Amino acid sequence: MDIQTVLSKCDHTLLAQTATWEQIQAICDDGMKYKTASVCIPASYVKQAKDYVGDKLAICTVIGFPNGYSTTAAKCFETRDAVANGADEIDMVINIGWLKDARYEELLAEIRAVKEACQGKLLKVIIETCLLTDEEKIKMCEIVSQSGADYIKTSTGFSTAGATFHDVELFAAHVAPHVKIKAAGGISSIADAETFLELGASRLGTSRVVKIVKAEGLL
Repeated sequence: MDIQTVLSKCDHTLLAQTATWEQIQAICDDGMKYKTASVCIPASYVKQAKDYVGDKLAICTVIGFPNGYSTTAAKCFETRDAVANGADEIDMVINIGWLKDARYEELLAEIRAVKEACQGKLLKVIIETCLLTDEEKIKMCEIVSQSGADYIKTSTGFSTAGATFHDVELFAAHVAPHVKIKAAGGISSIADAETFLELGASRLGTSRVVKIVKAEGLL
């Protein structure tokens, strides 16, 4: 697979609690240089980053992150605020406890409410696969498919594990055709990135792919 194709599917990500503007600016520079799909950054930097990149790069941010248990109203406020500040894409974390409690209608209603708050911007739904059974993952494929969200996403990168090939294959077998897949967390090589894309992912949440390309002079 052509390396530029891989890069074009990457949400170049920096979500560390210690992230500084200098570091955010650097990944924005990388995103523009290597033509990544977006940069995924903390909400507090969205306006500054959007002012910096203009229309040259999509800005993605995270909502209810990383635990997912803030209220629906709080998630909707975060989303509206992020969009007002210039976010092009929103990655929200579901309420995992609600899934464990089989509160499916509430999960569906929350995702729909956040999608409305996106005001037409892309919504990716993070379900944190490492904390779920396969049955729960399949149920979330169904709920996300009904919700109007654009993507189902494996992981925050802040829990016990990240994306696996199995999870992406499971998503591909169970989401509706209009729902795309984002694999995130622990994607550590170009070969792994290519495999995730071949299995059905349309986006990759990663910082390492760009780092590898830079270190090895692949472009």
